[in-house]
Amino acid sequence: MQTPVILIVEDEDVTRLNLVSLFEAEGYKVLEAIDGDDMHDKLTSNDDVSLVIMDINLPGKNGLILARELRQKKNIGLIFLTGRDNDVDRILGLEIGADDYITKPFNPRELTIRARNLISRTGSSTEETKLETNGVLTFNGWELDENSRCLTSPSGVAKRLPKGEYRALRLMLDSPGRIFSREQLIKHMTGRELRANDRTVDVTIRRIRKHFESDATTPELISTIHGEGYRFIGKLDS
Repeated sequence: MQTPVILIVEDEDVTRLNLVSLFEAEGYKVLEAIDGDDMHDKLTSNDDVSLVIMDINLPGKNGLILARELRQKKNIGLIFLTGRDNDVDRILGLEIGADDYITKPFNPRELTIRARNLISRTGSSTEETKLETNGVLTFNGWELDENSRCLTSPSGVAKRLPKGEYRALRLMLDSPGRIFSREQLIKHMTGRELRANDRTVDVTIRRIRKHFESDATTPELISTIHGEGYRFIGKLDS
């Protein structure tokens, strides 16, 4: 099995070197970048990067801008590791497509576990694709390609979904009408347990709805079951 590669994007030298040492001790190959230009250079010359761990406060373009650029090109794992501990940054980071958001100071063991779980999940995506049906799921005029993760609108506009959005939508499409709790959804999306005040599921569902709901207050395809979770209420074509 190929050794996973992690890219650390952090301009503070001590923190970056500590992270490099931490993950090298865990057996990973670790690359370093101090800003956005350096990050893009490393990603261009190393197409086997499995995970990016990025600070938000970076010189030049900040981490939120870089995350948006990253998501336009790649779908590798992304963890924000930052001292900015507020709901706005956390939610915006998840909206952009980050898989996790960890604030400093952090527990090194927790970070390595989250990183390992994320790499395991994203690394197995190729095998998951092989196991999936080679087809397209259609519902209410929309199409979801199981291999490319592309969601195509009734008018023919296609957009590739991030892994979290795809997994949540795919799970609900597998069982139309079934209520999925936040605990079930987060486990399927990320492989981890739901934490206190964790809004990852709600943010992901909101992002999914934006693709095909004209009015979030009157959902057409994904219904909120208060106190229980979410369910798909559209019509899945046979």
